[in-house]
Amino acid sequence: MIWLGAIIVLLTFAAIIKRYETRMVLFVSGLLMALLSGKPLEAIDAFGKAMVNPTLVTVICTVMGFAYVMKLTKCDAHLVHLLAGGLTKFRAVLIPGTVIITFAINIALPSAAGCAAAVGAIMIPALIGAGVHPAIAGSAVLAGTWGSTLSPGATHNPFVAKLANTDVMTVIAVLTPADLAALAVVVITLTAVAYIRKEHHVEGQSVIDGNDLGEFKVNIIKAMVPIVPLVLLVLGSKQVQVIPEVTVPQAMLFGVILGFVVTWVNAQEISKQFFAGMGDAFGSVVGIIVAAAVFNEGMKLIGLTGALIEAMKHSESIAKLAATFGPFIIAVLSGSGDAATLAFNGAITPHAAQFGFGIIEMGQQAQVVGALGRSMSPVAGAAIVCAGLAKVNPIELTKRNAPAMVLAAITTMLVLL
Repeated sequence: MIWLGAIIVLLTFAAIIKRYETRMVLFVSGLLMALLSGKPLEAIDAFGKAMVNPTLVTVICTVMGFAYVMKLTKCDAHLVHLLAGGLTKFRAVLIPGTVIITFAINIALPSAAGCAAAVGAIMIPALIGAGVHPAIAGSAVLAGTWGSTLSPGATHNPFVAKLANTDVMTVIAVLTPADLAALAVVVITLTAVAYIRKEHHVEGQSVIDGNDLGEFKVNIIKAMVPIVPLVLLVLGSKQVQVIPEVTVPQAMLFGVILGFVVTWVNAQEISKQFFAGMGDAFGSVVGIIVAAAVFNEGMKLIGLTGALIEAMKHSESIAKLAATFGPFIIAVLSGSGDAATLAFNGAITPHAAQFGFGIIEMGQQAQVVGALGRSMSPVAGAAIVCAGLAKVNPIELTKRNAPAMVLAAITTMLVLL
């Protein structure tokens, strides 16, 4: 059954690569594995739970609704022209700058999908407007969505700190050099991929709504409106706490209201566009996440996820490779690094000294490679969000991010273990 599940997974990714309808492929594959396990209703239950996920659904739908309003009011065009007009003078920093900015914001906003939605709504259109290929624009944001590994609010940092009988900030301090080295590798590698593929600048693309960047009259106030929700989220985060905590839906709705106040566009049209954006987001972006939930549940029911984790647990003789590529591979396949990382850290990391490693080093290695694997997975929520904003297939982001994430995982292994 496990081998049959593995074949189905391979065929699933092959179908996605060949650009068959992603939602259909993921749903059918997951349901097929669930049927073979004799528990098809559990896959259907996963479908229902994902539809009403209180975190992802509210975040993604309100962000997309906000994006539609910004397009209606043309506030996004003012921001895009402002950023593109300045950044095009320093084209070399467009891609690396986006990765670094996203990474830094993800420390304050630990949710990968939430960060991807909030930052991507601003930076992806800006990059595309500046002439960067849409797939690279989406990849640049996705490539920074593992900054949460340095967040005190991330699940794994307190977990590893408890295992090592120390405080969270000590755990983060140990990881920081490895994370920064890996970030440099990601930035350099993704930028190189963009230049090799000649996607760092697409001729004729740096024109928005038929207007040349130099001729568009930028209104600074309108240009700032799309940034306000992001600023509120950062200032209200647990790590900053300059203002009371602000949720993503709250920030986006405030941005919609501010857009109306600044532009005085017909309120009825703003309402229509906001809810149109929410509907489109649910059908396209959330739809893929729901289908991916069925796929992940199918992998679990047929025993494939458990087998992968067990194989990783029993690789004690090659603990270094297991700590690196076990969570990484499972994260790529499932779109989440949490399950594999927690399983590894619960079973293997307490015995790190027997392998010649420190508990903090081994535990943090498992955490960071799980996050890196997720940042190249075509079924991860953050990848789906970025792909939706860039209007490309998620697999296109995987193809561009894979070299950077693999090299970064190896880099952290060399630094930590």
